[in-house]
Amino acid sequence: QVQLVESGGGLVQPGGSLGLSCAASGTVFSINAMAWYRQAPGKQRELVAAIPSGGRTTYADSVKGRFTISRDNAKNAVYLRMSSLKPEDTAVYYCNALIRLAAIGRDANYWGQGTQVTVSS
Repeated sequence: QVQLVESGGGLVQPGGSLGLSCAASGTVFSINAMAWYRQAPGKQRELVAAIPSGGRTTYADSVKGRFTISRDNAKNAVYLRMSSLKPEDTAVYYCNALIRLAAIGRDANYWGQGTQVTVSS
């Protein structure tokens, strides 16, 4: 069974930096797009950044220039580097990936367990 395991997160002061990591555990055939989402209290989950298996990364307007998404295909991992953090970045951050388990099959949508990021002085 495949799981997305997240690490990182925590409490950081405004203007600070933080990194999130997410790796797929178990055997996978391939991973297509990978992404980070976030959900603040009382708000809907929103896309923060996405990185396809090939092609350009995309970012929410609110994080452009401050966050960087990257991936390591050899490790089946995706990362989110966050800098110049603001209180409004406070949320639970979720890793997401489209994973194919076998050569004959379809991509399935997987989610990490979520990790809390709190930006506060």
